[in-house]
Amino acid sequence: MSLSKEFYIEYEGLLLPTETHSLASVKFAQEFHFKDDDVIAVTYPKSGTTWMQEILPLVLNGGDLTPVQSTVNWDRVPWLEETRLAEVVDKMKSPRAMVSHFPYNLMPSSFHSSKAKVIYVMRNPKDILVSSFYFHQMAAFLENPGTFDEFIDKFLEGRVLFGKWTDHVKSWKLAKIADRILFLTYEEMVQDLPAAIRRMSDFLCRNHSEDAIQKIAEHCTFKSMKANTMSNFSLVPKQYMDSDKSPFLRKGVAGDWKNHFNSEQDARFTSVIQKELEAAGLSFPYN
Repeated sequence: MSLSKEFYIEYEGLLLPTETHSLASVKFAQEFHFKDDDVIAVTYPKSGTTWMQEILPLVLNGGDLTPVQSTVNWDRVPWLEETRLAEVVDKMKSPRAMVSHFPYNLMPSSFHSSKAKVIYVMRNPKDILVSSFYFHQMAAFLENPGTFDEFIDKFLEGRVLFGKWTDHVKSWKLAKIADRILFLTYEEMVQDLPAAIRRMSDFLCRNHSEDAIQKIAEHCTFKSMKANTMSNFSLVPKQYMDSDKSPFLRKGVAGDWKNHFNSEQDARFTSVIQKELEAAGLSFPYN
């Protein structure tokens, strides 16, 4: 992907969409003051960010549905690095919940000196690639992804939003922040959402009852979120995101990559990813 100033800004070697980011917004992020009770869900794009924007407020407030029924997700749990944060941050009540696509090395200095907690959600990069491929087709503020095979090459080379998946994962997996970070996978959330929410609740010292856990899980199903106008991005004008080309909340499943990769693409993709992770002493947990 050639860097197009119409679509992207380049920041610390990463491509960020100009529709939602600016040099001023990333400067605001770098100077952002983290509080000790802040919680931030970190994901590589298309790894469950919208899901976490639904779950986090409910875990933090005991299952009260008011924020997810009355406030759009990009305001209730804003992105650290996007332009919108500066507009809503003064209205956010503690404990504040945010999301970010930043790798660990781009987190602001106040994050490191605080006790703010991180929930890092990792997803099979093959499913990420498929989701991202469709997202590029429906989002007018992103360049055309080209063919699926071309997009695989762009993804592996890091010529996509927020760079290489392996670099992102390595930065957080190797971060030395001990009990301040909880690692979850998209796949375990799909398989047993109540169990994943229970882990989040315990990590954030909320210790919710089983009834509260079940209530949160029921509201945060793919079906429920797809029907929630505050969460399904249907309020975004069609000129920016055309759901006729592909819905924003497309499937919400694990393993859809098998319907898109051929055997050669699978072998090539897996080989590159495995080598890059193994070079850092990490294993690739997906087949």
